[in-house]
Amino acid sequence: MAGTLFVVGTPIGNLEDLSLRAARVLREADLVAAEDTRAARTLLVHADAHGAVNAQRRIVSYFEGNEAARAEELVAALRAGQRVAVISEAGMPGVSDPGAYAIAAAIEAGARVEVVPGPSAALAALAGSGLPSERFLFLGFSPREAGARRALFGTLRGEVATMIFFEAPDRVGDTLADLAAAFGGDRRASLGRELTKLHEEHARGTLAELAARYAEVAPRGECTLVVAGGTGDAPEIDVEAELRRLLAGGLGPKDAAARLVVQTGIPRRRLYQLALSLQREPRE
Repeated sequence: MAGTLFVVGTPIGNLEDLSLRAARVLREADLVAAEDTRAARTLLVHADAHGAVNAQRRIVSYFEGNEAARAEELVAALRAGQRVAVISEAGMPGVSDPGAYAIAAAIEAGARVEVVPGPSAALAALAGSGLPSERFLFLGFSPREAGARRALFGTLRGEVATMIFFEAPDRVGDTLADLAAAFGGDRRASLGRELTKLHEEHARGTLAELAARYAEVAPRGECTLVVAGGTGDAPEIDVEAELRRLLAGGLGPKDAAARLVVQTGIPRRRLYQLALSLQREPRE
């Protein structure tokens, strides 16, 4: 197959971060598949200012709702020998952004796939956090639903690698509070926002400090959370014993289950059912 799929990393805020190679690929592309076509046109104006542009270049939308169907169209273009560039609104396609379908489809079809690296919010936030970077775990966006989010954090209590999360500004306060409950309020963390832009900020401190800071007022702009890893020696919890203790202390099954989600990572429904069964046990 003569065509090539170019997976192009794009600026996460500052257009000056578009590499010379990325600009050339975008100028020479026959087809640009973009998550946001309006943002893409702004980017292409910047890229086009640096050299000759393919007069036949087309732009098509490629977003979460149509990426499976659009991937077939992109593969057809590759079969015709065209140069196809995939870009997300910001950052690397396929990494918490549309792109995975097109890449997998191109590989399946036998097309050449060429990655053009670019800026990364995850790496920028990690570098600016001052936290250990020898080993890190990228976790993307945490679940929107509180129970699922707390269950996830519970499973990460023993994680030793530095953890990186993307988060929407209006959920930052709740997420930090849940992280503090799961990992302990004294765990070091950093919130990177508006990365590469004029008002870039790295708010560093403990989870408790950051949770208090953003409890009432949400940060502005795109946010990336970096959380220090643990020591790997998180104590084992006797779930039944702890549930019995909470029930004996006056909590109902629902509240007892919710309390243990962030400490164990066990789904709340399972904990609730166990708490109900323990509550029904005959007392001696």
